Amino acid sequence: MKSLIEGDGGNLPENTPVPVSRRALLRAGAAVPLGGVLARGEARAASRAAAQATIFVWLWGAPSHLDTFDPKPGAPTAYRGPFASIATRTPGVHFTELLPRLASRSDRFSLVRSNVTFDGAHPPAGTLGMCGYAEGPGSEPPSFGSIVARQRGDGELPPYIMLGRGVPRDVVRPAKGYGGGDWGQAYDPFLIGCDERGQVNIPALKLAADLTPQRLADRRSLMADLDRWRLQLDEAQFERWDRAQQRAFTMLTSPRSLRALDLSLESPRTRQTYGQTSFGQSLLLARRLAEAGVPYIHVNWSEYVEAWTPNTDFGWDTHIHNFDLLPNRHCPIFDRAFAALLDDLHDRGLIASTLVVCMGEFGRTPKINNRAARDHWPQCYFSLWAGAGIKPGRVVGASDKLGEHPITRPIAPPDVGVTIMDRMGVDSVARAEWNVLRDAEVIHELL
Repeated sequence: MKSLIEGDGGNLPENTPVPVSRRALLRAGAAVPLGGVLARGEARAASRAAAQATIFVWLWGAPSHLDTFDPKPGAPTAYRGPFASIATRTPGVHFTELLPRLASRSDRFSLVRSNVTFDGAHPPAGTLGMCGYAEGPGSEPPSFGSIVARQRGDGELPPYIMLGRGVPRDVVRPAKGYGGGDWGQAYDPFLIGCDERGQVNIPALKLAADLTPQRLADRRSLMADLDRWRLQLDEAQFERWDRAQQRAFTMLTSPRSLRALDLSLESPRTRQTYGQTSFGQSLLLARRLAEAGVPYIHVNWSEYVEAWTPNTDFGWDTHIHNFDLLPNRHCPIFDRAFAALLDDLHDRGLIASTLVVCMGEFGRTPKINNRAARDHWPQCYFSLWAGAGIKPGRVVGASDKLGEHPITRPIAPPDVGVTIMDRMGVDSVARAEWNVLRDAEVIHELL
């Protein structure tokens, strides 16, 4: 069998921020829960949760809301852009012509058009979007995925997996809110990459001596290597590895883990439906991980997921070429892959137990800039929600006639986080005990 496992922007915002208030180590061949054994109350909360898994789809770089899910066909030409609006299956709701598959499936998800955030630069807004708190000196709060990981505990597969080549960043630095923060690296996401061919790579493996792509060429040689390692590896050697390396090794001893990571087990038709892109195959891998019991899967577009310039990934940060990239690259890839994910979850009976959330860190300027593109806009943007008790076919909130500001209750990043926690069974008692997302409001209109 061909090897499936391998070791392996710089535009500044032009707008001011919106002023909105708001335990033991692993042993070789076996895993110990990252957060220790779940308390009985926490285990009961997990069993009562509407969602057993969350797939959090992160459109890094920030897509334009006017050119996708909140078109303004009656706005002046300097705002509305060149794309026509099309009807959806939801009466009275229109998307742009760039999203025909999702328009025909609008009855399978709900749309929020009144998201706002507190910062107009990528890393700070990214931190807000992933943990609900602003960057600052002192305390570093945990991400949404880290909270879920603490509540659910560990298993054969990590409780919080991030799919992508790296953590979200611009050309200056990464966002800070993606991991465990003050809770420590035990609650950081486990990073897994997936390319357009569906080949999976685990960056932590590149530091584990002898676990090279050549030695992972097929199942028999893999298991022989792992058996040898179990016999030869003493506790002192194992404990010199960092947690990510320990986790990578432990995953490779688990047939269940290996199966979840093997996209070759999917039919060619299914893989083609998602699209032969890194983003598409990553969404398919996310579905497999949710099906295998991973509680929180964060799927990155990007870093370098669909980069259009070598080693410089601006993602959806379309200060230039917005009206070329969206119709010719970004929206076709997204429309196909995200529609496939929704269909797949429905067809497999997973949608009732899987929460899907999709968004970027902010929106883009309603008014087109002097480079015939759009800049950063934290004052208004969209998010998509499906599964786990989310009522489908709804539109929550509205923006003004130019798409500049919400004319309904603004939905801030903490509200996104607490809504995810509500679906995942992390109740107000646990949030108060852990001092996270205490003052946010669930987006009740979705339920």
